[in-house]
Amino acid sequence: MKLKPYSLGALLLTLLAPATLSSVTALAAPVVASPVPERHSADVIGRFLVGFYGEHGPTPYDRETRVSQVLKDRQKESPDADVLLCAQSVPRQIVVGPVTVAQSAEIGWATVTTHWEAGLTDTFTAYVRLDSQPIRVDDVICAG
Repeated sequence: MKLKPYSLGALLLTLLAPATLSSVTALAAPVVASPVPERHSADVIGRFLVGFYGEHGPTPYDRETRVSQVLKDRQKESPDADVLLCAQSVPRQIVVGPVTVAQSAEIGWATVTTHWEAGLTDTFTAYVRLDSQPIRVDDVICAG
């Protein structure tokens, strides 16, 4: 049997094809990126803030585990005031208002109203990053 000049080349390609194909397949395999953190919805943030603030303010556990380092540092610098409540004492009642979410800024916030003796009230804004894992209060801005 006489081989044609191109037959040898075809034979080599046939023999190398599985190795070449698997190499190409490995190169073409999709790259799995790390999972994108789930974004918190307004509903999730609202439920979190209601639980976090409760009736009279966050628990020691919540203050330790559900607050950003920025707020913890701010609290250390202000030992005479509660930076999470914008107050110096414990309110009679706390009400969390509706949550607004700004997807482009990756943050959600709600106005929190504290009720005091003699019918006085005060407000502040609590901020939560949409991608915080676990969910936590990122910042608090006092109204006045």
